[in-house]
Amino acid sequence: MGATKTDRKLSIGVEEILNDYRLACESREASLMGRKEVFMGKAKFGIFGDGKEVAQIAMAKAFKNGDFRSGYYRDQTFMFAIGQLSVQEYFAQLYAHTDVKAEPASGGRSMNGHFGTRLLDENGAWKKQTEMKNSSADISPTAGQMPRLLGLAYASKLYRQNKDLHQFSDFSITGNEVAFGTIGNASTSEGPFFESINAAGVLQVPMVMSVWDDEYGISVPKEFHTTKGSISEFLAGIQRTKDKAGFEVFVVKGWDYMALVETFEKAARIAREEHVPTLIHVIEMTQPQGHSTSGSHERYKSKDRLQWEADFDCLKKMREWILENELAQEADLELIEKEAKEGAKLAKTAAWNAFMEDIKNEQSEAIAVIERCAEDSNFIGEIHQAASDLKKTMNPIRLDSIKAVKKVLRLTRSENTEARAELVTWLNNALAKNKERFSSHLLSESAQSALKVEEVKPDFSDESPLVDGREVLQACFDAALARDPRVFAIGEDVGKIGDVNQAFAGLQDKFGSLRVTDTGIREATIIGQGIGAALRGLRPITEIQYLDYLLYAIQILSDDLASLQYRTAGGQKAPLIIRTRGHRLEGVWHSGSPMGMILSSLRGIHVLVPRNMTQAAGFYNTMLKADEPALIIECLNGYRLKERIPNNVGEFTLPLGVPEVLKEGTDMTVVTYGSMCRIVMQAAEELEEIGISVEVIDVQTLLPFDVHHSIVDSIKKTNRVIFADEDVPGGASAYMMQKVVEEQGAYFHLDSQPVTIAAKEHRPAYASDGDYFSKPSVETVFDTAYALMSEVNPTKFPELY
Repeated sequence: MGATKTDRKLSIGVEEILNDYRLACESREASLMGRKEVFMGKAKFGIFGDGKEVAQIAMAKAFKNGDFRSGYYRDQTFMFAIGQLSVQEYFAQLYAHTDVKAEPASGGRSMNGHFGTRLLDENGAWKKQTEMKNSSADISPTAGQMPRLLGLAYASKLYRQNKDLHQFSDFSITGNEVAFGTIGNASTSEGPFFESINAAGVLQVPMVMSVWDDEYGISVPKEFHTTKGSISEFLAGIQRTKDKAGFEVFVVKGWDYMALVETFEKAARIAREEHVPTLIHVIEMTQPQGHSTSGSHERYKSKDRLQWEADFDCLKKMREWILENELAQEADLELIEKEAKEGAKLAKTAAWNAFMEDIKNEQSEAIAVIERCAEDSNFIGEIHQAASDLKKTMNPIRLDSIKAVKKVLRLTRSENTEARAELVTWLNNALAKNKERFSSHLLSESAQSALKVEEVKPDFSDESPLVDGREVLQACFDAALARDPRVFAIGEDVGKIGDVNQAFAGLQDKFGSLRVTDTGIREATIIGQGIGAALRGLRPITEIQYLDYLLYAIQILSDDLASLQYRTAGGQKAPLIIRTRGHRLEGVWHSGSPMGMILSSLRGIHVLVPRNMTQAAGFYNTMLKADEPALIIECLNGYRLKERIPNNVGEFTLPLGVPEVLKEGTDMTVVTYGSMCRIVMQAAEELEEIGISVEVIDVQTLLPFDVHHSIVDSIKKTNRVIFADEDVPGGASAYMMQKVVEEQGAYFHLDSQPVTIAAKEHRPAYASDGDYFSKPSVETVFDTAYALMSEVNPTKFPELY
């Protein structure tokens, strides 16, 4: 298959080798103890890195300051080895300790095995990545780490080849950083793996991709996963040759310490110096405890396989190698193993005690307040019983105290005592603390939050030229690229032709192909390129050509980008801008309005829906000043409509979550956005002609939505509301109704039933008739508004049809 061969001429000191063995043993003990903690009920689930220890220690030796990891949930030994995870922190994550000082990867928000370093300080500002060993935050969906890995490596390419970026030494030293990826062999069957491997080969980025191959994916053996049963044999065609770029491919055994060390050193050197991606297929690995605490591998592995795994356990083989080479005596290794076990046990105990301390303090406070409440209550017996039950709770967690307090407050609902008031105060304080523990940092809480970007209004004059809408965007992007060398744009057809609607026309010629870049048709890794680059301080604009194609990338957007700030409790951010276009394009697969899907799956990403290109330009300017991700959906049918270019096209900004009243009215309020604004405005003009006054509101952004609750003020005046949208019924129109009628309390001011206008439940049919009879039209809006007024005044507005 042409795999690169390694030699064995590598000298490592005996002390270092024994320290590596000590670390491997300690990690193994942590895995064994972790499984027991789950079975004892002290943790909910466990998935561990046993069997992968030696390979991960070898990988750590090649990992330098500034490098990044994008891996999966069995990499504990690697994280120990690079000094970015202690055994105590490992157990803190298993127990879900919500203090980021105790559990810095996620503040208890991710199950065990989800690793990440804190790239941000307590104010949400970047730390100096080139002085740290960095790990991007893990996600559970298998192969979901791959697109981000591509982006982390791509950033090094940009930092090396774009000299204007050399000044940003906090993020890169001229692109010398390597992105290390890890994945289990079974997960190489996933699409994101293949898409990322292909893209890395095309882009030639410094990536070291390790496949931990234990020949199974839970219970399914390798022959059901991979052609030829070997990912390196399957991918033999990516091996680079003298005249064609590609990968450097290595195959090494997971128990062979010396070969692993040299293989990783050589692969990392090639990636770092030559910017050539490498694939390391680590074979003959084992998984001593099986997949996870959810089951036993004895159910699906043969006795012969289990015996082989015992014989070729990497710790056993390393131990044998140390003794065979007389690097230590049996007694020395026994002492190391004993100390490793004791060290892991001490760390586990310390983690558990620290985890329980705050909880028990809160439990004691709750019990004390409950008992005081009993003294002046008619329910003294029941309340004392509630306190007693709470005291007897084995391994209590926070919900136990909350439940007990609420039970007592329900019992005493008709009593008005000082002790009960104290109990209410305790509950409200506890709920506030738990909101911070479990619901903070969905969005940025830093000074660079998009909601804190100062509004700069567009400046128009008599000399402001009237141009096609796409030229407004072109001028905006031109200004952004000129202003900040960290800004770049990638996407299908973005480069040479300037995107299919010409908003980047001529900008590749002006700024170069590193700044305005064509990609292949690969939506998931376009987003991944952006995520990884944004994690490393760059300001990418990644284009998904049409909104419907977002489905190719929705998993990466949802599981990785949208949850990033949340799942790291504010420890990482990726201010990526995703540019796309949608709404009124005709046809089943080009209808462009799956807004309900977006709103449900992308909480944590701002969703901005400008009605024209001037509004879109303002949002781009806003988000380039912010430190959060955003999806900006341009109106597909607006690129050729005439607009005036603001004199400050590169500087003006739009606030997020602030609707705009497009037309004032008195009879009803119509709430809408995007391309529907023009349709609603035309219908409003026609309704005005027959005596119906409509107030039209463009929400402008769906996430966030009307942060000042201004829409309810309109409804106070009109007492009627229609929510108009071209998504399917129950999608964005229902979302807007919930926000206004329920959250803003508009129901109190309504004299008529609130109404939604949406598209049909099916995908829109092709051609103009298909669009007209599938999606809301001017007539749809007119008829709906008329029917609302006909119900109020049938004499003045008799039935139309």
